[in-house]
Amino acid sequence: MVSLWNRSLQKKASDLHGDTWKIETDQTILENCQAPNWHQYISGSFADFRCSLCRRTWGSSRVQVMFHFHLNGASRQGSIKLRCYKQECRTCNEAEWEDPNFPVENIDVLVERLVKNIRKKCYRENLGEANRSSAFDGRSDGPHEGAHCEACRRGICNQAN
Repeated sequence: MVSLWNRSLQKKASDLHGDTWKIETDQTILENCQAPNWHQYISGSFADFRCSLCRRTWGSSRVQVMFHFHLNGASRQGSIKLRCYKQECRTCNEAEWEDPNFPVENIDVLVERLVKNIRKKCYRENLGEANRSSAFDGRSDGPHEGAHCEACRRGICNQAN
């Protein structure tokens, strides 16, 4: 999965002043607890889920991702930590937290938003506020169910841009 994120990031690399950036997944990063000199960005998009127990699938238009990022100015190396928030099946009693499956187009949108945030925070660029919308393929099982959303349980669903 992380290769899709890095591929998308490399498409936008020309916007990052010739510095080298790399994304790695890290499910241990916590909201508002980034390391010193690191920045945080939270965004959301549409993704699909599949229950590993009953095989039920569902879509959600409020899947949150959190990025912690840092530029080492001396080495011109940028590090990005990615955490994708999970959801659980609403029909299984012993449901497990399932990873989201983002369409490639939505990974591109999320990375585009991230790069814009990096440019603002690491390079102090003034870029305005417009964001590209995520693609939604219409496969949603109704309203967002906060009881089955890891991001809602952690109180960050309402913090996403």
